[in-house]
Amino acid sequence: MPIPYLLKRIHIWRYKYISPKNFVFILSVIVGLLAGLAAVILKNITYAIQALLEKGIVFSKNQLYFILPIVGLFLVFLFKQYFFKKAMKPATPAFIKRAIPSLLYSLLRQKGLLSYKLIYHPLIMAPLTVGFGGSVGLLGPAITSGSAISSNLSRLLHIDRKTRTLLIACATSGAMASMFKSPIAAIVFAVEVFSLNLTFTSLLPLLIASISSVLTSYFFLGDEVLFNFDLTDKFTINDTLFYIALGVGTGIASLYFTKIYFAIYTFFDQFKSRLVKMVVGGIIIGVMLYFIPPLYGEGLSFIKDLFDGNHLHALGSTFFDDYLDNIWVVIVLLIGFTLFKAVAMTTTFAAGGVGGVIVPTMVMGSALGNVVAKVINNIGMGYQVSESNFTLVGMAGLIAGVIHAPLTAIFLIAEITDGYELFIPLMITVAISYMITKNYMEHTIYTRELAERGDLLTHDKDKNVLTLMKLDHVIEQNFVELNPNMTLGVMLHKGVAKSSRNLFPVVDEQKRLVGIILLDNIRDIMFDQSLYTTTTVETFMHYPPDYIVYEKDNMQTVMKKFQDSGAWNLPVIKNGCYYGFVSKSKLLTAYRRELINSTT
Repeated sequence: MPIPYLLKRIHIWRYKYISPKNFVFILSVIVGLLAGLAAVILKNITYAIQALLEKGIVFSKNQLYFILPIVGLFLVFLFKQYFFKKAMKPATPAFIKRAIPSLLYSLLRQKGLLSYKLIYHPLIMAPLTVGFGGSVGLLGPAITSGSAISSNLSRLLHIDRKTRTLLIACATSGAMASMFKSPIAAIVFAVEVFSLNLTFTSLLPLLIASISSVLTSYFFLGDEVLFNFDLTDKFTINDTLFYIALGVGTGIASLYFTKIYFAIYTFFDQFKSRLVKMVVGGIIIGVMLYFIPPLYGEGLSFIKDLFDGNHLHALGSTFFDDYLDNIWVVIVLLIGFTLFKAVAMTTTFAAGGVGGVIVPTMVMGSALGNVVAKVINNIGMGYQVSESNFTLVGMAGLIAGVIHAPLTAIFLIAEITDGYELFIPLMITVAISYMITKNYMEHTIYTRELAERGDLLTHDKDKNVLTLMKLDHVIEQNFVELNPNMTLGVMLHKGVAKSSRNLFPVVDEQKRLVGIILLDNIRDIMFDQSLYTTTTVETFMHYPPDYIVYEKDNMQTVMKKFQDSGAWNLPVIKNGCYYGFVSKSKLLTAYRRELINSTT
């Protein structure tokens, strides 16, 4: 039986016997399972590469691990150049450099339609990057693969745009739940990142997808949590000020993380060749690894060592081994690791590597939290705090600051460590870190590039509707154009008599708009024949209250111009020339239609 015919029969059966709501629930189960499976495959391939390398170069006497990242980046370059050279349609603009921003852009401007190649592309590129020591994580690629699965399944089953967006959010939730075995944090992450309204309609499919995905992870990977964290010191009220200090520290570190991220990308943007970027980036990463070995790979083992109180093993072999009995040398080395982890991660990305941001952020936060605890314990003022607790809470503080997702940070760290008894210090540190970074930096590394171009969805429903609207859909061009030298008689004959509009644009020979005429402006004299040959259009025209610049103004700007000017029609200027008009009535009609279509 031909596949198209079979799909047609399935569609007919589905429309007859399954309600749209139940069909979404069924799809959320399928999407969760497939996204979870993609995350499991991604992890297993990566760990297999790491295990293979550990038996050879990494633990050999020559300690040549610092050359591995450039080998991995070169393999990624070869795959991109010769196997994935053709652009994946619909392609995202060049300014979008990471998985999550690319996904957000696709949901806004490409109706959530992702290339099927994105299903397997991350499953190859990310393991080569991370498995060979690239200092990035695996969550971003897992989300990309799961979202591509969801998008193409939706396209195959003729799912509308609104439901497709929800299912891609389900895939994101599923990928995170499977990757970290954190179903609650996964749901919160999808809501915070995709700006979904927290209603039963959206919450239940996310919950179903998260559960099915995490069950997939348990089936293939067992029931162990990511970190074995034992709470030995409970939170006391006396520790409050110290967790406030940690919140301030993680907030400042988050600002540093974001600024260094964009600074490094700016540096690499001067190299036009991918090969040059790969070579330069590989060399930089290799040098950093030579002096700071813990920067190798994701860094999860680094966090585990800090939880166990084994900072010497976490730092590895360095040039300062003879001085590690001095705790202040250890603190300085951990600070150096914290600073350079952000550099290593962004350099890996900028050099062409494929990976995620969340895990490097966690690693950096763990080091910072451990530093704060060590400083408190060794400043000689008699204070003692739990280093493992501060290590854990520092992870949450940095996640909240870097990606502006405070609830995700709290639940993620609590779930992956079973550290629910530390909810109060988690909330204290996360809230302060988030407030600091949000106050000084409105957008994150996920959203800044999109926000600068007016392509960002937020929790502001009004702003979202305007962002989804397209200027081209509200421009009207059925206006009769007039010349400023045209006489009143000619204007009445060629303009007013042949137009159904009461507004006329006045343009010169170069199609530049020089003014407008309203029918009300000439109503009193339009039947005075003595003026037909003695007056011209220029006599009656006036300047419009404002202009809409096609290349620059987004729909939010357009709406504000209508509000400020009080006009009912505004001219559109494209490439310096008259292009048409936007009317307030058509704008509000389009707004209402988009509001109905986008309500989840």
